[in-house]
Amino acid sequence: MTTFLDKIRGRTRVVISETERALHICKGELRGILGPGEHSLENGRGTLVVERHALTTPTFRSAYEKALFDKLPEVAEEHLTVVRTGPGEIAIVERDTRIAMVIGPDQRLVLWTAAGPWTSTLIDTEAEPAVPRKLMRRLGEARLTDQVVTAPVTEGSVALLFIDGVLTKVLEAGVHAFWKAGRTVTQKVIDLKRQALDVTGQEVLTLDRVTIRINLSAEYRVVDPVKAATEVKDFADTLYRALQVVFRKQLGALKLDQILERKGEVNAEAAEKIRTDMAAIGVEVSDIILKDVILPGEMREILNKVVTAEKEAEANVIRRREETNATRSLLNTARVMAENPVMLRLKELEALETIAGKVDQLTVHNGTGGLMNDLVRLRDDSAA
Repeated sequence: MTTFLDKIRGRTRVVISETERALHICKGELRGILGPGEHSLENGRGTLVVERHALTTPTFRSAYEKALFDKLPEVAEEHLTVVRTGPGEIAIVERDTRIAMVIGPDQRLVLWTAAGPWTSTLIDTEAEPAVPRKLMRRLGEARLTDQVVTAPVTEGSVALLFIDGVLTKVLEAGVHAFWKAGRTVTQKVIDLKRQALDVTGQEVLTLDRVTIRINLSAEYRVVDPVKAATEVKDFADTLYRALQVVFRKQLGALKLDQILERKGEVNAEAAEKIRTDMAAIGVEVSDIILKDVILPGEMREILNKVVTAEKEAEANVIRRREETNATRSLLNTARVMAENPVMLRLKELEALETIAGKVDQLTVHNGTGGLMNDLVRLRDDSAA
């Protein structure tokens, strides 16, 4: 507390607590840094300025920073900790072994030493672009991942890592992390599992000038992710276009009847061309299937009529064949009966048995002799 004597002497008493520090400025001149305790300071004509800084905010920021380091370097070294990073460098700043801050490239950080203890670790991101997994876990727990890019890669996939547009590394399944450090870090995930690609509704003009639509399907998988990602812009789109072009050319050289006869089949030469072209960009193509051939409405009606006529003709042929077989069988039976009277009599008795089952009374003339030796004459008594 400032006393009357202090006022007469032109001085002021200032108390600094353990949780703060203060810059001592008098007559516009920086005199030093005040530590904890009571200080009697010159205050001629009210020119004393005491700039207080709470240690709960450990970063030192003041308009007098440059003057402090230029005029009073020993004082600055006693009270402040300076962390600097160069181009491409990252600094991990820890307090009491816990990560407190992450400093990007070409930066300078000034901390109150009394707010520590502080330790810092410089990382050359050019030499070490990847963030170690243990460090990444600590950064995540501290919620200080602004300087980090993560690249998760699922099982059955790989990722291509690009730094400033240059392919740097192929990443396997897992979670990867890399320092930004003023660079552009991107990744492209490539699925290595077998996949299906459908090409639907493609119009083709046949050799006999009929417009049809076809549906195709192909199975493929990426075997060289680097080629697949760098040789072409989009390997799936490249396969799609290859199927379009090759099959339009193949089917355009055939007549409609030939296409319908071979539906479901794929020209071996056309399929081999697609496989060869795609293998050059790291893609393996297995099954290629012509799934559907879709005709225009009027053409379907014509073909339905043709098919109906063909089926009717086939049915007529079958009926004539059956009638011929039946006539031939009767002729053979007649020949056997003509040559064998006993067989004729057996057939006659079979007929008599069939008739007897359908009438109430049956009279046989000529007795058993006639029944055995002569043609049987029948009379229905009810009709008589």
